[in-house]
Parts: sequence; structure tokens; C-alpha cells
Amino acid sequence: MPGLSAEDLQALVLSLQVAATATAVALPFALAAAYLLARKSFPGKQLFNGLVHLPLVLPPVVTGYILLLAFGRHGPLGILFADLFGLTFIFRWTGAALAAGVMGFPLMVRAIRLAIEAVDPKLEDAAATLGAARPWVFLTVTLPLILPGILAGAVLGFARGLGEFGATITFVSNIPGQTRTLPLAIYSELQVPGGEPAALRLVIIATVFAMAALMISELVATRVARRIGGA
Repeated sequence: MPGLSAEDLQALVLSLQVAATATAVALPFALAAAYLLARKSFPGKQLFNGLVHLPLVLPPVVTGYILLLAFGRHGPLGILFADLFGLTFIFRWTGAALAAGVMGFPLMVRAIRLAIEAVDPKLEDAAATLGAARPWVFLTVTLPLILPGILAGAVLGFARGLGEFGATITFVSNIPGQTRTLPLAIYSELQVPGGEPAALRLVIIATVFAMAALMISELVATRVARRIGGA
């Protein structure tokens, strides 16, 4: 890409990798959390709802510090993942993906939850009375109807992952080739005298990718909604 250095291209590719990985890993958990909040009543539901949406209201630096305490080399979850799966998060792109996934998770849950709540429960109950098990009802009735919401949530999570900065730099630092995503690359360019033109190019690229993701999401969601409506 003209005008971009090798490090800038590296940051762009890493950003796409981090955002895609964060979205793919977080989406099933977001779907499960959204379904629980939309359809189930259980003790501690409000506390669970608060924990799910906590990254929306906490300063990103605080979220990053919590991740550092939990998933760092001496954190309980960091030790657990390292021992069981050989997976290290601190100072690695996997940690950047974790931070992006955590920050985008509430947005994904909210979008999917709204889609689930828009589905008439009578449709699910009717399928259940015909003998279908609840998992099968979800797969054949609920899931097709909430696909636009899932797509919207996935794109929101992806776009949030592309723009994540505070939690990432706190948790995994700003390491070229490992954790320096587009926002961190922009920050780095602004710290260098005369780096404003390079920073501006990266800002434009980040904006283009974010807008493209939103437009593609809207297009796909509209087509899916029309197909469901015409079924």
C-alpha cells in the first residue's frame, strides 16, 4: 500500500488478525450470555448482567489492568492457560485479541439480546409443544430469526476490536510485530516529531476499514432479514 512503511502494514495486518480472532472467540459466549439474559430467570441475573456490561462503563485502562492481574504470567488464569494449553497472553498478540474481545463483548451481547427479545416466545413454545427439544427449537426457530442481530453484534465487536487502545496498551504494551495494532501505531507515530502525516494515513485506513465493516454488516443483515421474511 503506497505511503505505508513495513511497520505500518504489519500493524494493519495485526489489527485485522486481532479483531477477527477476538470476534470469532467471543461470539459464541456472547450468544450464550444474550440468550440467558433475554430468556432465563436465575438468581444473580442482575449481577451477571452488570458483569457482562462492566467493560462499557469502566475506563479501558482499568479493564486492561484487571486483565493483567488475571492473565499475566503470575495471574491465576494466565498460569492456568499456560499449563493447560501452552497459551501465553502477556506481551503477545493473543493478549491483544483477549483485550479486544473483552471490550467488544458487551456490544455483541446487547445486539444479540435485542434480536432475541424481538422474537415472539410463542413461536418457540409452539415448536416445543410439537415435541421439539429446546436445543432443536433454538437451532431451527430462534437462531434463523436472530441472524441479523448476530451479524450486527459480530461487526460491532470486530469494529471495536479494530479501535481498541486503552486496555491493549495496559495489558500487553506496545510492541512492534506483536501487540502494535493500528491505534497503537497511530499513537506511536504521534510521539515522533514529524510523524503526523504517517498518523493521518493510518487514521484514514482505520476509518475506511471500520466504515466498510459497518456497510457490509448492514448489507448482509438486510439480505438475511429479507430472506427470513420471505421464507
